[in-house]
Amino acid sequence: MDLGLKGKAVVITGGGSNIGRAITLGFAREGADITLADIDERQAGHVAGLAREAGAAATEVIRCDVTKLDEVQAMFARTVERCGTVDVLVNNVGWDHFAFFTQTTPELWQKLIQVNFVGVLNCTHTALGIMAPKQRGAIVSISSDASRQGEPREAVYGAMKAGINSFMKTIAKENGRYGIRCNVVCPGVTIPDASEMGEHSMWVAKDMMFTADQIAQIAKTLPLRKLGRPEDTANAVLFLASNEVAGHVTGQVLSVSGGYTMIG
Repeated sequence: MDLGLKGKAVVITGGGSNIGRAITLGFAREGADITLADIDERQAGHVAGLAREAGAAATEVIRCDVTKLDEVQAMFARTVERCGTVDVLVNNVGWDHFAFFTQTTPELWQKLIQVNFVGVLNCTHTALGIMAPKQRGAIVSISSDASRQGEPREAVYGAMKAGINSFMKTIAKENGRYGIRCNVVCPGVTIPDASEMGEHSMWVAKDMMFTADQIAQIAKTLPLRKLGRPEDTANAVLFLASNEVAGHVTGQVLSVSGGYTMIG
């Protein structure tokens, strides 16, 4: 099926690793023109090369810390200079550190708030200023199923992801009049391969997130009896970004988690 994404100007934050890498390559196979905004230029450059091989119309890597509004604005300005507009924004950047809340510090809280929520605010605000005058656009933000029910050791992370869910619904209501659709994808536990990780990935340290035994136990608890792959989330993002197949879908929060949550 043609998703109508060929030649579309797509900005993907954190597009070099893990889920972001799969999203980048998914848009590449559709022939999109992709801007990878990432703090890891080396990893993003590698993925940009893979994206060109996969069929991307063009790719550009821009080093961008999404927590810094000036860097975000410069990244979008460069994309508009090169592409003329921004058709799709994927707010993918995210980061977590597993710890019980009583074991965390205000410094960690601030990092989690800045990376997981403020970065989405910065990118969304800037993108809307480009999309609204054009009367079109799609924004897809990556949240987490941790946002849909409390998860031990993810208190602040889950709260920020829940904030994204609510924020994107409001943005959808405010900007539908401009032809802009805004949706959310909530992955469950999604395990990348070692080859898909950059040096800044939260998965890069062995057993930082889960041990092999824990991963096996988690899989057993899911209705589908398997964990997610980055491509599973990427496929949902492509669907929601496409006006051809999701043109009447906005303000929705979609779980891609093997049935971990089943919220109506």
